[in-house]
Amino acid sequence: MAHDRDALWASGYDETVEVNQRALIDKVLARYSGEFTVFRELLQNSDDAQSSAVEIHFETEEYLRRKNGKDAVQPEDDVGFPDLKTTPVSQWTFRNNGIVFRDEDWNRLRKIAEGNPDEEKIGAFGVGFYSLFSVTEEPFVISGGHGMQFYWKEKTGDQLLVRRGDLPSKDVLQSNPWTTFEMTLREQGPVPQPFDLTRFLASSITFMVHLRSVSVFLDSHRLAHLTKSPGVPKELGLSKVLKKSSGSGLMSVKSVQSAATRIQAQVMHAVYDLGTEKPLVLPVGEPRKVSQGGFFSSLLSTFTSHNQPVLAKPLPQPQVNKDPTGVYTSSVTLTMFNADVDVKLDKKLQSELHRSTKKNPPNHLNYSLIYTGKDEYNVSVEEEKSQPVSCGSVFQGLRADLNGAGQAHVFIGHATGQTTGIGGHMASRFIPTVERESIDLVDIVWNRELLYVGGYLCRAAYEMELENIRVLWNEAASSSNTNGFHPDPQLGDWLRDRFLHVLRFFTFHASTPSSDVARFLEAAFFGCSTLPLKVLSTTGVRDASDVRAPDPMFSSFLKHLPVLPAPVLSSAPLAIRTLQSKELITDITFSDVLAQLRQHPLNEEELIACLKWWVGVGQQDPTHDTTRARTELLNATILSLGSGNDIRPIPLSMVQYFIHQRMIPLDGPLPDTLMPLSVTKHFTQEQLKSFGWREFLILDWIQHIFRPDVMNANPAQDVTRSSEWAERVLTVLARTWSSLSKESHETVKAILAQKSCIPTSSGLQKPHLAYFPSANIFNDLPVVTFTSGGTLKGNVEKLLSFVGVRKHVDLQVVFDRMVKTGDWTISDLITHLVTIQSTLTADEITKLQMTSAFSKEGEKALPGKKSRYRASDLYEPSVTNRQLGLPIIDWGEKTKWRSSSEEAKLLHRLGLRKNPPLDLTVKLCASSEPDIRSAAFKYLIDSIPSRYPDYRRENFGLYCLHTSIIEDTVRDIAVSKLGLKEHPPATRIVALLEKTPPQDKNVARRWFEILAGHVADFSSSQLSIISGLPIVPTQVESGSQALRWLSPSQCYLGGASKGQFHSKLFVFVDFGPSANSFLSACGSKQEPSVEEVANILVADPRRFYDLAGGYENYLVELRNLAVNARLLSTGALARMKISPILLGFRRQRKSRKESNKALDLDEDDWELLYDLRKPLDVVIADDTNAYQMFGESIYTAPQEDLIENFYATLGSKRLSAVVKEDYRVNSEMKHNKSAADTRALLLERLPLFLHEHTHTRTKVSLNWLSNQENFKVRVFGKLSVVKSLSFGDNTLKMEQDASAAAKRLGHGPIELWLSGSTQVDMYEVATSLCRLLFETVKVNDALLFMTILSTDLKALKRRGYNVDKILRQQQNDRKLVEAARGSFTSVPVPDPRMSQNLEPETRSLSPSHRARVPGSWNTSPPKAVASKPFLPPAPAPPLITALAVAPPESSTPDAPPQHIVDNEDVGRHPMIPNVVNNTLQNIRRKIPGFNSPSEDALTLSRGRSPNPRTPPTVTPQSNIRSNVAMAIKGCRPEEGKLVHNRREMQTIKESLNEGYCDVSGHVAELDHNGVMGTMKIFVARDVPEPQSFIARKHDSLARFIHTVTPLANVYSLPMTALHIFYDLAGGLIAFNRNGSLFLNYRFFEAWHDQDVKNGDIKQAYISWYFTLAHEIAHNLVQPHNSEHEFYFSALCEAHIEKFTQLLSQ
Repeated sequence: MAHDRDALWASGYDETVEVNQRALIDKVLARYSGEFTVFRELLQNSDDAQSSAVEIHFETEEYLRRKNGKDAVQPEDDVGFPDLKTTPVSQWTFRNNGIVFRDEDWNRLRKIAEGNPDEEKIGAFGVGFYSLFSVTEEPFVISGGHGMQFYWKEKTGDQLLVRRGDLPSKDVLQSNPWTTFEMTLREQGPVPQPFDLTRFLASSITFMVHLRSVSVFLDSHRLAHLTKSPGVPKELGLSKVLKKSSGSGLMSVKSVQSAATRIQAQVMHAVYDLGTEKPLVLPVGEPRKVSQGGFFSSLLSTFTSHNQPVLAKPLPQPQVNKDPTGVYTSSVTLTMFNADVDVKLDKKLQSELHRSTKKNPPNHLNYSLIYTGKDEYNVSVEEEKSQPVSCGSVFQGLRADLNGAGQAHVFIGHATGQTTGIGGHMASRFIPTVERESIDLVDIVWNRELLYVGGYLCRAAYEMELENIRVLWNEAASSSNTNGFHPDPQLGDWLRDRFLHVLRFFTFHASTPSSDVARFLEAAFFGCSTLPLKVLSTTGVRDASDVRAPDPMFSSFLKHLPVLPAPVLSSAPLAIRTLQSKELITDITFSDVLAQLRQHPLNEEELIACLKWWVGVGQQDPTHDTTRARTELLNATILSLGSGNDIRPIPLSMVQYFIHQRMIPLDGPLPDTLMPLSVTKHFTQEQLKSFGWREFLILDWIQHIFRPDVMNANPAQDVTRSSEWAERVLTVLARTWSSLSKESHETVKAILAQKSCIPTSSGLQKPHLAYFPSANIFNDLPVVTFTSGGTLKGNVEKLLSFVGVRKHVDLQVVFDRMVKTGDWTISDLITHLVTIQSTLTADEITKLQMTSAFSKEGEKALPGKKSRYRASDLYEPSVTNRQLGLPIIDWGEKTKWRSSSEEAKLLHRLGLRKNPPLDLTVKLCASSEPDIRSAAFKYLIDSIPSRYPDYRRENFGLYCLHTSIIEDTVRDIAVSKLGLKEHPPATRIVALLEKTPPQDKNVARRWFEILAGHVADFSSSQLSIISGLPIVPTQVESGSQALRWLSPSQCYLGGASKGQFHSKLFVFVDFGPSANSFLSACGSKQEPSVEEVANILVADPRRFYDLAGGYENYLVELRNLAVNARLLSTGALARMKISPILLGFRRQRKSRKESNKALDLDEDDWELLYDLRKPLDVVIADDTNAYQMFGESIYTAPQEDLIENFYATLGSKRLSAVVKEDYRVNSEMKHNKSAADTRALLLERLPLFLHEHTHTRTKVSLNWLSNQENFKVRVFGKLSVVKSLSFGDNTLKMEQDASAAAKRLGHGPIELWLSGSTQVDMYEVATSLCRLLFETVKVNDALLFMTILSTDLKALKRRGYNVDKILRQQQNDRKLVEAARGSFTSVPVPDPRMSQNLEPETRSLSPSHRARVPGSWNTSPPKAVASKPFLPPAPAPPLITALAVAPPESSTPDAPPQHIVDNEDVGRHPMIPNVVNNTLQNIRRKIPGFNSPSEDALTLSRGRSPNPRTPPTVTPQSNIRSNVAMAIKGCRPEEGKLVHNRREMQTIKESLNEGYCDVSGHVAELDHNGVMGTMKIFVARDVPEPQSFIARKHDSLARFIHTVTPLANVYSLPMTALHIFYDLAGGLIAFNRNGSLFLNYRFFEAWHDQDVKNGDIKQAYISWYFTLAHEIAHNLVQPHNSEHEFYFSALCEAHIEKFTQLLSQ
C-alpha cells in the first residue's frame, strides 16, 4: 500500500474539492429553527458594530416604487392604514448606525464559516449573515459608500458570487452613518407576527451593550419604537461568605454591580390587535405534606401543619376597540445585576475553545441577570391591565417569570432557546450551538463555570434583597408598638409579599431544552455560600436552618419561634419543597420547643396552651415513656407571673405542688414551687399528677410558712411576730387536726416547738414556755390568749396540748426564777427542793443531776455571767478538798455545811462528790504546784487503804518521774507505803513512756527535763526504742489546740521559727534547752538532712511548691539540693529522676500578634509559665537561637550554672543535644574575595578573643586553624539553616535564612559557610564558630567574639583590649614554635615573676607528645624554658564563684593535650611555686580590673609604674616594700557592734566576669554575734536564730580560724584585724571596711570545710592567702584598677617564701 501511495504522488495530478454552496447554506439554515433568526443575527451584528439605533423596514412593492422615484417618501393623505394581516411585503430593509464596514469586514462577509476573531464580539462561527438567505436570494449590503451584492452564478446554479464596489452615491452615502441590509423577499408576504416581533425586540435590546433604540416600520408607518435607558451602576460589595470561584480557578468573580434599566415601548394599537392571547398561569405542585404520625413516633422530633395553598385564577381582560394607528406607550423598569469575571485558562483549554469558536477566549467577561423587583413587577402588571387587548404586555418576556412558564432565557447577546429555569433572563459569553438557538453543553467546562457564576450572581442578588428586607423589618419592628419583633401588620404583609416575590423569582424550575442549566445554577446558588440560605420568617429574616414549617399546634405558645409565614408556604410550594429536600426548612421538633421555652418565659395563657398540648401528645401515643421528655420540658419552661416591675418568674422545674384544698389561705405566703390555681384549675388532678406534681397539703403549708425566709419576708405573715396571723394558722391547723396522721402530728409538733408562735398574755411564746390558764402558780406566767377571744376547747386544746403548751410549772422555771435571777442562793434552792423532793419524779431527779445549776466557790465573774456546773462536777466544801485545789460548791455563809444534813444528802444524790478518786489523787501528786503536790501526796498516804483499798503500785507509775522532788522527810514513807523504788530502772521508764506518754506539752517539758539528767542510765538500744515511741505532743495544725504524738526521730529541735519554710514540711519542737537535750539523745535532729528534704519533695512536689510560696522560694530549695547533691543517696537520686520535681519555664505570648514568628516578638511580649516537670521533660537552654525558635514548645531549666548542672545530673538534656541543625545552600561562589577576607579577619582576631575567653577549654588550636586545610571559608548564593527539635511529643522544624554557619564532620576540617546574598552578620559567625571551638558555650561568648570581630583594632584598644601585647605575643609564640620544632635545648629557668606575662594556661610539651597532637593551642613558654616543662597548674581555688564550671573529664584528639610530668622533673623543680604562680594567674583573670587595658596593665616584667600619672620609670623596691608594710599596718580591728550598709561602690556579685570583693563593705547589715578566741563573729540580720549560730557552727568556725591564723602570721597581721561574717545569699566572699578585714564563713563552709576536716588544708591556704592579699591591697588602693593589681601582686610576692614554707609543712 505504501508503494502505491508513493507511485500516486509521483505520477498523479491535483484537482480542487468542489462545494455546493447552495446546499451548504441550506443545510446551515436548516439548523435555525427559532423565530426572527434574521433579525436576531442582524441585531447582534449591529451591537458588535457599536450601533446605538436600529431600524427595521417592511416595504411593499408600491412603496418601493414610490421610494425609488422620489427622494423623500411621504404617505398619501387618502391612503388608509394597511391591514397588517394581509398587506404583502416585498422587501425587508435593516439599518444600523454603527461603525461602517472595513475591508476586513467586507472580506469576512463573503466567506462562509469564518467568524469574527475579535473575542469582544459575539459572532463566532461566521454563518450568521447567511441566515438572510432564508428569506432572500440576493441580499444587498450598503455601508460607507460601498456596496456588495450577493448573487448566484446561475439562477439555478450552486455557486454563490458577490459583486463589490463603490456606489454612484458614494459621496452622499459616506456622510450617511447607516449600514443597510436590503433583502428582496423570495416570496412576498405580510409583516411577520408584528406583536411577537415587538416582544422579541424588547427582550433582545435588554442585553445589548450599545444598542439603545429599535424602530419597526411598515412603509412609512412606524409600528413600534423601543428605547432603553440604563441607569448608573452601583457597586455591591462582595460578601465574604460567598465563594467567588467554583474551585477550579477558571473563573473568579471580581465585582458585582446593579443598575436600574428602563425600557419604553411605543406601539400602535394595530400591533396589539395581532397579539396572541395571554398564556394562562401554569399550575404548580404542592409543598411536601408533613407527617401525620404520632408525636413520639418520630422520637419527639417533628411537628406538622396541614395548610394547603390556594391558587389565584387570572382575571379576564376587557376587550376595547381602539384606533389602529393610535400609539400605546408602556414601560418597564428592570434591575440589572452584572458580575465582572476574570478568566484564567490553561493552554490546552484555550486551544480547544479557539478551535470550537474560532477566536481566543476572553480574559475578562461580564455576566448579567435581569431582576424585576416586587414594586416594579406590580406596576408592570397594573399597566398591562390598561392595554387595549388582553394579549399581554410587550414586556411579558422581560418581566419576572414567577410561575416557571419558561419565559426566561439564556442570552448570548440575544435570546437563545435555552431557558434559565428561574424568573429572569441571563446573559454572558456562553458557547452557543452554531445556529445559536441554545448553549453548547458539550463543552461542559466553560459553560458549567459560567453557570456557577450565574448561580453566584443569583445568590448575591437574593442575599441583597433579603438584606434590604431584613433592615426594613428590623427598623419597623423596633419602632412599632407590638411585642418587639413584629412590624406594623400592613408593612409586615408588604415585606412578606416582597420576600415571596424574590423567593419565587429564584425558584429553580426545570430548564429546556437542557435541564442541566437549571440544575447547575441551583447547585451553585446553594453551594456558593458557607452560610445557610436566609428566608423571611414570622420573626424576621433568619437562616433557613433556623426557620421551621408552621404548625397551628404550637402557634399559641411558641410565638417567638421563627416559622415560615403561611402565605409563603402556599404561594411558593416548589421553593419550599426544595428547601425541605435540602433539609434547610424542617418541621418543628421537640428540641425546637425546648429551645424556645428556655429562651422565652410563658404567661399564664401560653402556659395553659403548652400544658394542654403536652397532655394531648401523651393521649395520642400513650405507649411511649414520656418521663425523660417531660423532665426536659419542665426544665425548659418558665412561667412569668405579673406585669411591669412585678413580674415573678417560676421555673416549672421547681414546681412540686398544685393546690386543691380550699381551706388553705390563698392570700397568705405560698411557695414558689406551687403552681398557681389560675393555671391548675384548667386540668384534672390526674393530668396535674402526670407532670410529677403532688397536691399541696396542710402539712406542706405549715412547713412553708414556718421557713425563716418566708417569715422574714412579711412581718404581718410571720407567726413569731403577728399574733393575728399565728391565731389564724393555729385555727386552720386545728380544723384539720383530726384528719392528720400521727406522723403529721409529730411533724407539726417538731415545727412549732422551736417557734414563738403561741399567742399569750406575754406576747408570742414557744409552746413549752406557754401555759394554759389553769397553771396559775405565778401571776406573770405567759398564758395562752387568742386576740379573737376564742376559747381553748376541742381540737384547739388538743393541738396546743400536743405541741407542748404546759399545764403546770416546770423545774427549769423554778431555776430561772430562783437561781439565775439571784433571788435565792443555792442553799435556799436546795432547802426548797428538800421540801418537795417527795413529789419529784425520776425524770426530774435525772434532770436535776444533768442541769448545770450550781456555782463554784471562789469563782469571780461579771454580773449575770456567772458560770454554772452540774453537782457531779463539784466537791463538798471540806478543808481537805480546798487544800487539794478541787472545785468546791458555793454553799455560801448563811447556812453552815453539814455532811449529814438532808441538804447534803440531796446534793450527794444529785452527784456532789465527797472525796477525789484515786486516779485524780495520783495526778495531783504530779501537780506543778508544790503545795497541792505535797497535800495530795500526804492525802494519798493517809487514805491508803481506808479510802483507796484497791491501790496498786502500778497506779502510781507516773509518779516515778517525780521522785526527785519528794521531800526527804517522806521519801522513806513513799517508798514503803506506796511500794515505789527510789531509783526506778530504765526499762520501767521505757515501758511507762510507751504505755502512758505525756498528756500535754507542759507535762512533756517536765518529764523530758527530769529524764535529761538520767540519759546516761539508758542504753543505746533503749534510747533507740524511745526514739520511735510517740511521746512528743505537737499541735495537729498551727493555731489548733488538738494534739498528736510523734516519736523523737520525727521531730526537729529549735521551734517552728527556726526552719521557717521547713517547718511547714517537718515538725519542729522546742521544750527548752534541758528537755531538748533529752530529745536530741533520743534521735531528734537540729534540722532535716538533704536526703529528708529530697524525700519530702519527691513524695508530693506540688504540695512542696505550694508551701514554698512560689517559684522563687522553690528555686532556693533546688539550689540547696544542687549544692548538696553529693549528700544524696543513689536511691534518692533515682526517685528524683522520675518525679516531677524540677521547675521548668516555658515562654508564652502575652497577646496574639499579627506575626506568627516567635523571633518577631520583643522580650516584653513574652511571659514565663512555671510548672513542675520530670527531669526528662525539661531541657537546659544552652542554645540561645534554638531557644528563641522553640521556647514556646519546651520547658527549660533556670539559667544558672549550678541549677543546670543539677538538672543534667538528674537526666535533663541540653537543648543543643535535642535540636539538630542542617544547612541548605545553592550554588557556591568560588574564588569569592569575601571568603579570604573573612578567614583572615577570624585568624587575626581569634587571639584577642581567646585571651578574654577563659572559662572552658578549647577543642582545636589556633595553629591548627591556621592551616588552610583545617579551616575553610566558603561563600554560597543563599544559605538557610533548618533546625529540628525532637523532644518528647514535640517534633518541630523551623527554617530561616542565615548569613553564616559553621559545620564540622567528625574530626575533619572546620568549614565556615557564608551567604553571598546578604550582609554577613558577625554574631552568626561568632555563634556558629563558638559551638565548634569550645566544649561548652555561654551566651556572652558569642557577644564578646562578635564585638572583637566587628570592631576596629584601635577601637578595641581604646576599650581596653591588650591588642599590641596579645598580637605580638601570638606572633612571637608562633616563631618560637617553629624554632622549637628544629631544636630543643635546655636553658635556665627564668625568674618566677616572668610567668606573669604568660597566658594563664601556659604549658609545655615534650617533643614526642607534641608530635602526637594533630592541632593544639600554641601554649608553649618561650624557648628559654622549653627544656623544663612546667607542671600542670593546680585547680583554681573557688574564690570567685560557687558555680564554677568543671572541665570535661575526657579529651578529644583536637582538645588540648593532658600534660605529663615525670618524677625527675618534680624532684628537681618543686611543685609549689608553680602552683602558687598559676593560681595567681587564674585569680587575676577572674577579678575585675585585672583584665585591664594594655596601657593600664602593670606587671613587674614590663616595668610599669604603680601610678599611671607618674613618668614611666622603675619604682624602687624599697618604696614597694614600704607601701606593703604600710598596707599591713593599716589593718585594724572592728570596734562597732553593727556593720552598717553603705554604698560607695557598686555591689560586686559573685560571677565569672565580676569580682568576689566589695571595697565598700556593702552587705546586709551585720550584727556582732560573739567571739571565738580573739576572732569576732558577725551575722546578717536575716540569719534565723542568730543566738545559737556560734554553738551550731562551733567546730566548723574553729577550723576556719585554724586556717586563717597561719595566714595572718604569714602577712604579720594582728588577729584582731580579722573578722568572720556569715550571710545567707550573695556573692560577697570578703571585704575591707576601713582597714578591718571581713571573711565570709559561708564560702569556707561550702568550699573548704570538708577538706580541712579530712586533713587536706592546702587548697584552703591557697585560696585565703590570695583573698587576704587582695583585701590588704585595698588599704592602699580602693578601686579595682591596675594600681590595685600591682600592690596585690607585690603583697603576694613579698610573702611568697613564708607561704611556701607554710605549704611545705
